[in-house]
Parts: sequence; C-alpha cells; structure tokens
Amino acid sequence: MADTSPRDRDPVRDPKNEQLEPSRLDRRDTRLTTQQAILVDQTDDSLTAGERGPTLLEDFHFREKLTHFDHERIPERVVHARGAGAYGHFAPYDDRLAQYTRAEFLTDPDVRTPVFVRFSTVAGSRGSADTVRDVRGFATKFYTRQGNHDLVGNNFPVFFIQDGIKFPDLIHAVKPEPDNEIPQAQSAHDTFWDFVGAQPETLHAVMWLMSDRAIPRSYRMMQGFGVHTFRLVDADGRGTFVKFHWRPLLGTHSLVWDECQQIAGRDPDFNRRDLWEAIEAGGYPRWELGVQLIPEADEHTFDFDLLDATKLVPEEEVPVQPVGVMVLDRNPDNFFAETEQVAFHTANIVPGIDFTDDPLLQARNFSYLDTQLIRLGGPNFAQLPVNRPVADVVTNQQDGYGQQRIPMGRTAYSTNTLGGGCPALAADGAFTHCRARVDGPKLRVRAEKFRDHYGQPRLFWNSMSGVERDHIVSAFGFELGKVRDADVRVAVLAELNLIDHDLAARVAPLIGSAAPDHDLLFDTSVRSPALSQAGQEPAGIETRRVAILAADGVDVVGVRALRAALHDRGAVTEVLGPAEAEFAGGSGGALRADRAIATMNSVLYDAVVAPCGPTAVATLVDDPDAVRFVREAYLHAKPIAAFGAGMELLRRAEVSEPLAEDVGVVAEHGVVTSGAAAEELPAELVERFADALSRHRAWDRFTGA
Repeated sequence: MADTSPRDRDPVRDPKNEQLEPSRLDRRDTRLTTQQAILVDQTDDSLTAGERGPTLLEDFHFREKLTHFDHERIPERVVHARGAGAYGHFAPYDDRLAQYTRAEFLTDPDVRTPVFVRFSTVAGSRGSADTVRDVRGFATKFYTRQGNHDLVGNNFPVFFIQDGIKFPDLIHAVKPEPDNEIPQAQSAHDTFWDFVGAQPETLHAVMWLMSDRAIPRSYRMMQGFGVHTFRLVDADGRGTFVKFHWRPLLGTHSLVWDECQQIAGRDPDFNRRDLWEAIEAGGYPRWELGVQLIPEADEHTFDFDLLDATKLVPEEEVPVQPVGVMVLDRNPDNFFAETEQVAFHTANIVPGIDFTDDPLLQARNFSYLDTQLIRLGGPNFAQLPVNRPVADVVTNQQDGYGQQRIPMGRTAYSTNTLGGGCPALAADGAFTHCRARVDGPKLRVRAEKFRDHYGQPRLFWNSMSGVERDHIVSAFGFELGKVRDADVRVAVLAELNLIDHDLAARVAPLIGSAAPDHDLLFDTSVRSPALSQAGQEPAGIETRRVAILAADGVDVVGVRALRAALHDRGAVTEVLGPAEAEFAGGSGGALRADRAIATMNSVLYDAVVAPCGPTAVATLVDDPDAVRFVREAYLHAKPIAAFGAGMELLRRAEVSEPLAEDVGVVAEHGVVTSGAAAEELPAELVERFADALSRHRAWDRFTGA
C-alpha cells in the first residue's frame, strides 16, 4: 500500500531527489584515491624502471585508471541516441479522472509526482546535431507511489508503421546507408524514400516529418503525444480508451529550414543548451497534460482503427481535456549517469492504466526491455539511481551483472514457508489487467480499417496554413532532391498525388520531374485546425532570446530602458558588439557586450534590436557580420526593432518595411521602429515589439497576408 503520511503530502518535497542524494559524489574538498580508496599522490607519470625505462606492470594505479577509461563507453541507443533530459514534477488539476482510472498520479491533486523527461532525435547518433529534420522523442518517467510509469512518446501523434515487425526495416532505411555510413541524421537519401515509396502506411508520419513540426524551435516549445491508444481502467475493471497529449505552455513553435542548417554548424547543441540554460536561469518549462477519452463502446465508430498508430483522433471529434501540468525545474547532475542511463519502457505502467492490442505498441513492449539488457549490461538496470522507483521494490529476482542490493534470508521464490511466505502477495492495490476476451485464428493480416493510408495525410495537408504548405513543399523538394535514383522520386510523387494533386504538382518541378496525371477528386474541405501551428494565441515572451547590436557610442540609456522592459516580461537579452568588451555610450554611461557579433548569428536568437547612437550605427553598418545578422533575421521573418539612428542599420540590411520618420512608432510585419531615443524611448515601441515577439514570426512579411 502507498504511504500516505503527511511527509509524502508535502507539496514541495521531491522524494526522487532525496533518493538520489546518497548516490551523488561531490568531488569538492576531497583527495584523490584509487577505486579501492588508496590515496594517490602522483597521477601524471607511470611507474617505470628508471627515468627512461619501461612501465612496470605492478603500477596498479596506472592499470586501473587506463582500464576504466577503456571501458567508459556503453552501446548508444539504436534510435533516440541524441538526447537531453531534466527532472521535474507533475500534478493533476483535480480528481476528474478518478471515475476512469485508479492511477493515483492522475487523480489526486494533493500528490506531486516526480518526473524525469528525456527529449531526443531519432535517427542520428549521439554526436549528431540537434536541429536536424526528424521526429523528436518525448519520454516521461513518472516516479509514482504506485511504481514507475513511463509515457514514451514523440512530438508527432502518429508513427511511420502500423506493426512493430516493420520497425527494423524502417530504421535500416532511414539510418546511414550501410555501404558508406552516409548520411548522418538525415532522411534525405535514397533508402529512406525508397521505403516510403513502397510503404504508403508511412505517408501520414512523413507529412509531419516534412512539416515545421520536425524542426522545433525548442524542446520547451514542442508538443508531445503518447502516439498509441491506451486504456484507463477504473476500480471495477472497466476500461476507457485514452490518447495522451502534452501541450507546451510557451506555445508550439518551430525553426525554418535555413536556420536549422546554419545552427547545426554554429551550435549543434542548440536545443540541448536551450533546455539547460532555461532551467538554470529559473525559466522552468511547463506542459499541460491532456487526454482524449473514448468509451469502449465507441471503438468502431470511427472511419479508422483506434489500434492503428499511423492515425490520430481529430480533436474536433474528441476534444482534448486538460488534466494536469508538468514542470521541469532541475537539470541532471551528470549526463551519463542520468540522461544516458535512464531506461524507458512502454510496458512500465501502473494500476489504472493498461495496453490495447495496437500491434506497434505490443512490439515496443517487447523491444524496449530487450534493448536495455544489452545497452545497460544486464537485468539490474532498474537499480541504477535514475531508474529506481521511489516506491518499495521487493522481488524474488536475484544475481546478475550489476546487482546493487544485498537480499537477506534463505528464500527467493514463491510460495514459501521458510521465509514466512514473504514477500507476500498484495491483498489490494496490485496491478490487474483489463479483462477482455481474446480469440481468433492465427493470421498474418491487418484489419480492414488499417488500409486507408491517404485520408489522414490529406487531412493534415488540408489543415495547414499557406506558409506551412510552402514549407512542406520546400521540404519535399530538398529531401527528394537528395535522392539519386529517379525511379524512387517518381514513386514518391505518385504517392503524394494520392494525397493531393496540388502537393505533387508543386513538388514535381523542384526535383525535375513531370507532375503526375490527376484523375481523382478529393474532398479538400475537411480540416482539423488543431493540426496547424498557425493561429495560436500568443503565449507571452518568457525566455525568448533577443540580440541587441551595439558599439562605441550606443544609446546606453535607451538600451537599458529597453532591456529592463523586456526583462520584466521574462525575455532574455544579450548585447552583441564588435568585441566582447566594454564601450562608451553616446548618451552617457558605458555598456559591456555579452558576446562578439562574429561569434554569434541571428539564427541563435528570436529577435534583434538596432538601438540609437550615430557613432555606433556608423560602425555597425560597415560591419558585414552586423548587416548579415539583421538581414537574415528579416528573411527568417523574425521580429526586429530599431530606434533613432539604429534604423540606418535596417536600411543597410535591405529591410523593406516602412520605417518611422519621427518619434512616433511604426509597426509593419514584425518590424517596429521609432525615431525617438534615450529617455524619450516610447513605451509603445516596447509593447509592439513584445507583441510581435509573442507571435514568434511575422509570416505575413512575405505573403502579403
């Protein structure tokens, strides 16, 4: 039974953090030893016979140090190798789910459940870049009082295949080609698109992959989905189908493809660094957990199968109900010990939640455990500190590599009398599977409703805004343009034509192919607005990164006023100058650059400001890095602000929006300007700039919308 003492009800207590404390090693104020605790007074030279003689085998410190180094690496994950993680907590808003499930962490608002979340890319190796076009993993380990529960999801609500038996084929196709190990962390190559052209079940996930969803601005601005249909099970054993959703409270935002490619070179750790720095600065990311609930009696009322992981349940048919919020507020102490060794498993579920017969989920339930055994060296990986439940663990399992515990007594079996019958079977609170009759002939066949591979990809395409469609078309053009085999390109175009002829016709000229014939009529009126990132309500500017370009003679008073106003709204500002040095202000005082312009780039920021100061601006307009900084921010549809003489930098960068001609404020397509400076800097400029920043991009800048 779960302990319900007042200590466990403490809303600020973190039992997982407390559990980790004995495992932490603080090296400060310590002396160096061997692993056997022998003090070491010299670790720079091996023990030799004479000054220039051979190294002696008896040098146990040398042998231990080098041997351990030789064995430091473990096999990386076959997929999701590149990742970042953080600790936090989850709490439900209320007990509304109590009628559907006995999972305490979802039903008791007084219980704050510790979590560890790992975000990841799928296809690349551990050393690949963060900003590749790829699915992102969104795996959450809930350390509940009923045991560990893992929600192992992605930032797409659908997957590429329907049955797990195809998973090796999918990954072999998308991974670097085996003859030359090229390309790294990319789907833009022949074998992946050959697979897609022959497997139409991939098309829905491929549409998501070609969309902006595959290049998130930040893990903190990324949705998450459980992908599969699960069951909630109440105290009487009745089931309700459920789909899990994570919604970021900062909004769902993406990069543009040109940015991704630049960031991969300028800061390949971009998303990892972003998460770490936000948490360190106290900008704790939050996600709202939502559920779609479907009575079991309605299982067959949809035109698709709920067990098909390539399909989603449109929110217009089954609304997402918000049920709780997750906050990530603590970075790991050690990347390897925690983020790398954390082991997720779709079969880690607690009482009140159960599986369905989704064939992809069933395969994952086997595969995840199997892969941890080889990656983490044996069956005791659940004893690693990051994986250890906060609930009591008592089993009859014993021995094996890495055994950390010391079981006591003579018995390690059930049932026994010599051990007093312990560990005893639970009288209540145990996991029970949802009762369902299962029978049928042995077959290798898929259900009829699994066979529509075009309806939901078409729904996704129909639901996109004009800008999002442009990006999808460009992505197909880039990816298929990398394919060398013309027959593969033609095969994929034929599949796209079955989704939407306009899509295929727009992609065709980008890859030098003729548009496929079109003699099919599709319904283009069916849309799901929830699938589009356009039209979101602005979510504020907390943690948004703003670059302020400056040099000697800058308007220090104006810059300080602007920074203070933006900081009050939660934004992060950095002053960039010709060098990371202090420079005198034209309006009094001095200002120090946080970074040199040449070491940074606009792709690493959400917005840019060109402040007043005629001398400073004269320096910046002659600096190619500064001009390119503003120009690229403009072309990437980012918010830009300028005041006073700073507008001259915008002109040099060929910003074509109307600029202010006096002290008034002009705001057009995310470009906000004023002729005022210093103490006269208008509050309206800050307000209009913050509003543009909260909208992420000015997509209407080049569309005329």
